[in-house]
Amino acid sequence: MPRIAFYPGSFDPITNGHLDVVRHSVSLCDRLVVAIGVHPGKKPLFSTEERLKMLEDVCGPIAAQAGCVLEATTFDDLSVTAARKHGATIMIRGLRDGTDLDYEMQLAGMNEAMAPEVHTVFLPASPMVRPITATLVRQIAGMGGDVSAFVPPQVAAQLKAKFA
Repeated sequence: MPRIAFYPGSFDPITNGHLDVVRHSVSLCDRLVVAIGVHPGKKPLFSTEERLKMLEDVCGPIAAQAGCVLEATTFDDLSVTAARKHGATIMIRGLRDGTDLDYEMQLAGMNEAMAPEVHTVFLPASPMVRPITATLVRQIAGMGGDVSAFVPPQVAAQLKAKFA
């Protein structure tokens, strides 16, 4: 039986922190579903299509090198419901600090109550990527700052073009 993991997020844009989680995740599963949550009330910087392409471009090679199949997709329901639809038994969640842990523990408990067969796996961020958030990356890029230390090169180029 293949091990399928589900990694949800907004990925607006994908950061080196997200890539850190992907690098660790691909060793835990045979298939990694990286899923963009689509919510009508949110106005992302990048379109869903742009984010899906970024995920495939930057995460695909990492997964392939590990012998893991990567699927980039979207969902518009509960992440645990989407995980079930994809046959996932692992929910991947990255942790930067204790604040993340407090929130993620609550979320994991609620998800387990709704889908006991989907197990949440917390992956601590590597020290170099702990301070990175997509929100801060967008703010820095929007003010003309250099984000090359926080995102993959192709994402930095897309941010630069977006704010040109």
